[in-house]
Amino acid sequence: MKHSATAAAALACLACMGAQAEPGTLDKAKASGTITLAYRESSIPFSYLGADTKPTGFGWEICGRIVEQVKKATGRADLQVATQAVTSQNRIPLLMNGTVDIECGSTTNNTARSKQVAFSVNYFYTGTRLLVKAGSPVRALADLKGKRVVSTVGTTNFQVLRKVNAERDLGFELLGAKDHAESALLVQQERADAFGMDDILLFGLRASSPDPAALAIVGEPLQVEPYAIMLRKDDPAFKKLVDDTVAALMKSGEFEALYKKWFLSPIPPRGINLNAPMSPELRDNLKQLSDKPAV
Repeated sequence: MKHSATAAAALACLACMGAQAEPGTLDKAKASGTITLAYRESSIPFSYLGADTKPTGFGWEICGRIVEQVKKATGRADLQVATQAVTSQNRIPLLMNGTVDIECGSTTNNTARSKQVAFSVNYFYTGTRLLVKAGSPVRALADLKGKRVVSTVGTTNFQVLRKVNAERDLGFELLGAKDHAESALLVQQERADAFGMDDILLFGLRASSPDPAALAIVGEPLQVEPYAIMLRKDDPAFKKLVDDTVAALMKSGEFEALYKKWFLSPIPPRGINLNAPMSPELRDNLKQLSDKPAV
């Protein structure tokens, strides 16, 4: 018994030392001279590939401000920025295993995810609506019976649609696509009758489509959820830097200027204006600076 107890204690101590030896993001960046930013390829206007095939967007610019603060905090003016495309399915695993250091996309801050990762101060609020072909008889959830509805696998929207389909006995077929662009394409090709996703992403996808007038966004939002920058859990120093950077943008008015640039002005690649005014929830959070997750 004594030997077993001693062995168990030794193993526990080794595990503890291993956990302590794991460097935080700032230490990692200082030692390596590199920070890796994750981006999405079609989460317009938060994080997507521009005409030059380089990442751009509202969230991407905010991450750029964070990188500047990382340079100051680490004393690495020469800090290099590596980029990594991620999807709804692999974004959390790649962050957790250290492949990427921060995700600059359109990730919902919710309670389930907060068990695996951490989130910054919330910087957007949105709700699930439907993208359909213009002239479609689908105008609301009740019109989906017997229809094919697609959503992107690995998103909260997919889960919400599956849940509401069962709870309300709506009777639609739920299809899964690998990313938002593929989901939208299924609707454009009439292989799906509707695409359920965060409304602001639908506005972006419609604006960037070959024929925006051929698509419509319909239905009342199913729920309101916050977006936030995603980072590794149990890294308080880096979370403080990220939160302080976002808070400073919000307090200075620079955040509102960035919002106007990406949501109320023509944006690349086609110079279309999303005309998406700031929501009351986001306006409130400019003062509250909350990182509270959705349920």
